[in-house]
This record gives sequence, C-alpha cells and structure tokens, in this order.
Amino acid sequence: MAGPLKVEFQFDFGSPNAYLADYAIPGIEQRTGVKFEYVPVLLGGVFKATNNKSPFESLRGIKNKPEYQALEMQRFLRRYNITKFRPNPFFPVNTLMLMRAATAAKFENMFEPYFRAAYHHMWEEPKKMDDLEVFRTAFLSSGIDIDRLIARAQDDDVKKKLIDVTTDAVNRGAFGSPTFFVGTEMFFGKDQVRDVEDSIVEQLAATGTRFA
Repeated sequence: MAGPLKVEFQFDFGSPNAYLADYAIPGIEQRTGVKFEYVPVLLGGVFKATNNKSPFESLRGIKNKPEYQALEMQRFLRRYNITKFRPNPFFPVNTLMLMRAATAAKFENMFEPYFRAAYHHMWEEPKKMDDLEVFRTAFLSSGIDIDRLIARAQDDDVKKKLIDVTTDAVNRGAFGSPTFFVGTEMFFGKDQVRDVEDSIVEQLAATGTRFA
C-alpha cells in the first residue's frame, strides 16, 4: 500500500515569489487535507549547480518582459489579498545565514516562528538580512532565540543537511525557487500553485484517498 502523499514546498527566503507562494498554501491544505512539508534550500547553490540566474539578473535589459512579470505579481497579490508585501531595497540578499538558521530551526523545533519572522524581516519590513548584526537584532525583536540558532547553524550536521537537501532538489529537477513536489511531480513558480492543487487532488483520487 502506498504511503501518504508527500507534498514539498522548497523555498529560499531570498525569493519574493516563494514568499508570495506561501500565501496560497493554507487554502490548498484546507481544501485537500494534505499538509505541505516546508523544505529550506540554498538558492545560490541551486543557481550554481544549474547555471541559472535570478529574474533580477536575467530580465535586465529585456523589453516588455519585466513589465509583464510585474503585472503578474500584481494579479497574484490581488488574488490572495496580499497587503503586507514590500520589495526589499537591499535585494538581492545573500541568504546563506538565513537558510542555515532555517535548517537549524528544523533540528531545534523552532521552525514555524523562525520562518514567519524571517519572511517578515525580508518582505514585510525589509532589512539587509545578510548583515549579521541586522539579522540578529531583527530576530530578537520577533522573540526568536536567534543566538541559539546562529550557534547551531555552525554545526556540521546543519551545514551538511542544507547542502544535501539542495543537491537532492537539483537532482530531482529543481532550478529555482519556489519549487513544489507533489509526489514525484515537480512544479516551479508561484503561478503554478493551482496546478499543484490539481495534482494533489488527482493523486489522492488515484490512490482512493479521501480528502476534505
């Protein structure tokens, strides 16, 4: 008998589209009864392994496409009633410390509050989160025991876990953030969240699983 359907949301805090995609997840979870697994990956590592670039770089100098991407973002913001999002003036931000600490937070059972605080300080009250002092002060203001996570993030098992998960993502086809896996099916980008939900429904139906 097949096990429960595994649905992953692979994210890097440096991706504004991953921040926006997170808004769609609770509704999908509620409608399907399937909980998403939040998987921190290092987008810089993904880009290096796949020779990819961020839209910030790849769209530079292209006529019309950046304007269309901005239009799509506005549509997404309206669809999910997203009002807190603010562009980060320090973008692109090096997210190595953010993602190592996210991995550490998983080990330390601190992930949910850390995750919410990280998105708040990256995309709601944006800060230069690759400055360690800014980083530390921001998380302390959110009530996170960040010194514990900074220390834990230096441990080899945490560093190895982030590398291994990032490598595994690339090996399964990932090239950017956000990436979703519904079982073995991969979907890329915030604009694919409806297809992600359709795939969950289809795969649950195929296994005869009841869902909400």
